[in-house]
Amino acid sequence: MARRRSDDKRERILQAAIKVFARKGYFAARVSEIARKADVADGTIYLYFESKEDLLVSLFDTVMKEHIEQARAELLSAPTVHDKLRVIALHHLRAMGQNRDLAIVFQVELRQSTKFMERFTASWLQDYFALMGAVIEEGQNDGSLRPELPRKVVVKALFGALDEMVTSWVLSRRDYDLEKLAAPVVDLFLKGAASTRVATRRPAPAAAAAQGAR
Repeated sequence: MARRRSDDKRERILQAAIKVFARKGYFAARVSEIARKADVADGTIYLYFESKEDLLVSLFDTVMKEHIEQARAELLSAPTVHDKLRVIALHHLRAMGQNRDLAIVFQVELRQSTKFMERFTASWLQDYFALMGAVIEEGQNDGSLRPELPRKVVVKALFGALDEMVTSWVLSRRDYDLEKLAAPVVDLFLKGAASTRVATRRPAPAAAAAQGAR
């Protein structure tokens, strides 16, 4: 079924808002600039959104709804818990890595306001945590993840690692492939940083110098 022209216009406004918010910042951005970027009249914005704040909230709602729905669909084809964790990590980093402007809005602009953060945390972020939590619970039940660890801590540890990868990518302004970090992040999450090899104890610098002087 073809999309209605009103849906296309709403999407165009949302995409324009991403670009303007990323470049100007939410608080400095004007609705007229978004309208100009979307190639619509200023008043047209208010046919779809009550205010600039409503536009930002709608942007988060739209993006997160799509993100979570796609992640759920991709998880269906992952056979093991470890595979599911890789799917989550890859999807998270791909969603942000494909659109730097969107990543800037999520990682920087969202966090400029306690009110936005509280609303986002109470709604879509909780849904995202629930999605992660279901995978963690499955792993704790089947023995592939440590059952004694508090599930909320495990979920937030994984999310925190992925979130920091995106933030570092945004702030670095370097154009590297964010998706490629998914595998090492999950590997670190599952296995830790400790080596399986027995560490070889090296002499302290002072002791080594003393031995060399003999």
